Amino acid sequence: MSGTVSASDNQPCCGSSPPSVLRLAELTAFSRGGGASTIPLVTRARGAQVFLSGQTLFDGGPGIALHVHNCPESVVILEGDAIVEIDGQEHAVTTFDATYVDADVPHRFRNASDTEPMRILWTYASIDATRTIVETGVTTRIDAEHDGQGART
Repeated sequence: MSGTVSASDNQPCCGSSPPSVLRLAELTAFSRGGGASTIPLVTRARGAQVFLSGQTLFDGGPGIALHVHNCPESVVILEGDAIVEIDGQEHAVTTFDATYVDADVPHRFRNASDTEPMRILWTYASIDATRTIVETGVTTRIDAEHDGQGART
């Protein structure tokens, strides 16, 4: 191999969508129950073809149910302190810490504070990402949760 790059090597991995600037103040938050709400960012509806991303805001105290996904997920703590449980082990995380959880690994986040908010940025490695609640076995598509079609967690 010569190490040269041809014009065809610079093609995007998928179809292309126009660039977007997403302003949180202009986006809709969806309640996940128990004091947690989610704001979808990069979604299929906005042209995503490879991954999904969004933010979830936790009021003081709440957490989300133990669950698994059908693809890897990365989370960055944007604000506050959290306890993340990954495959039975709890870890204290704080602003700008990040996690990586492979597909089918049980995990959940909960706010470490009873009074201060906590915010995460999540990214799923597939636009077809699903969430299965460990306790119930109920599976929903991540994007369906944001359009009112999925079960609330």
